[in-house]
Amino acid sequence: MELEGSASMSKGQAQDQEPPVEEKEMTILEHLEELRSRLIVMVLAIAVATVVSVLVVNRVFAIMMGPMPAGIKPVFTEPTEAFTTYLKVALFTGIVLAMPVIIYEVGAFIAPGLTRKEKRTVLALVPGVFFAFICGLVFGYYVVVPFAVKYLLSAPFLTEFADPMIKISSYIEFIVGLLLAIGVSFELPIVIFFLSRIHLVTTKRLTKYRKYALLIAAVAAAIITPTPDPGTQMLVAVPLYFLYEIGILLSRIA
Repeated sequence: MELEGSASMSKGQAQDQEPPVEEKEMTILEHLEELRSRLIVMVLAIAVATVVSVLVVNRVFAIMMGPMPAGIKPVFTEPTEAFTTYLKVALFTGIVLAMPVIIYEVGAFIAPGLTRKEKRTVLALVPGVFFAFICGLVFGYYVVVPFAVKYLLSAPFLTEFADPMIKISSYIEFIVGLLLAIGVSFELPIVIFFLSRIHLVTTKRLTKYRKYALLIAAVAAAIITPTPDPGTQMLVAVPLYFLYEIGILLSRIA
């Protein structure tokens, strides 16, 4: 009777335990097919968001013109330039609105190569990734862009001899490129946290590489910022290194 009861109990415990899930290893063609489907979803999300953003694109356009110094109004020199610039602003707005979908699809694509714990971490980080991107856009718009625009259009090296006539397309491309680069850069702490979570990096190693991180931050700032002045580059390099330090703090709790 006792042996029968023990066997019955063991059988019940075995039923309560979750059976292991065997995931079929995907071939290269299957990976490419999944990548294709993920890209299609992202493109459709951007397309829909871009169409929706047409309703607010004038407001976004006005916001982008905010850093322009008083007395300077951009011009367009080609018949289609104003229209294509309008579409670029709508596309930029659509990308921002579709960013949660883009982040999710990227996470879902890399998920099959992760453990269950790592998959849960990826899904939990999706809101944080979007929040970090928005923080980067806000920082770029209110701190980096005004300083860069003012320096480029008001610095005394040529304005004494020439008046600025800025093409609207060039100005918008400048703003959009700078904001997107800074927005992506603000993902650094999230990336460090995830790499620490899956044990690819450690707090000790990150601390050891601080001096290299400072150098990389300076180089990245020089690439991101379109101006050669050290002031604008410092406005990007210092936050980048600060984000690295935040990543070190997050790695301690990963």
